[in-house]
Amino acid sequence: MLIGTLFRAGNWLDGVLRTHITVDGTDATGSLIELVNDSRHWEQLGVMMLDGITFGGFNVVNIREIFQGTGVPVIVIMRKYPDLPRIKKALKNFPDWEERWDHILQAGEIFEVKVPGQEPIYMQICGLSEEDAREIVKLSATRSAIPEPIRVAHIIAAGVTTGESKGNA
Repeated sequence: MLIGTLFRAGNWLDGVLRTHITVDGTDATGSLIELVNDSRHWEQLGVMMLDGITFGGFNVVNIREIFQGTGVPVIVIMRKYPDLPRIKKALKNFPDWEERWDHILQAGEIFEVKVPGQEPIYMQICGLSEEDAREIVKLSATRSAIPEPIRVAHIIAAGVTTGESKGNA
């Protein structure tokens, strides 16, 4: 299960979305496009933030395809700089590893973002400028280095999958 939250500048939770993907599958990109396009909140979406570029193991999303399919810019957030050689090696266990690896490469440059008073985080972007993406990340990181939409989505997902979240309310 993937949980999405809709926020206004990291301060106001306006909605929650949900979809399902296959563990280690190839359906995350299509599922996210469908989730956004079928949402009654679609017109309100200014940007989509993703917690990494892989979900459910190695279900790798194509952020360019998501942007083209929805018209919503995408910011991929990573807590640590990814170990790309290790990821590539793990992907080689899949018959379509080259396509999955290509999605990671197509996501483009990895930028460090320094959130005041926090450890740096990293991002990849599609559909908006680096400067705008940095500003959005900083504005939405209201309680930690991780932008609030992602932090809250984690809390909700933990609560609905395990029965209790680990985060502080």
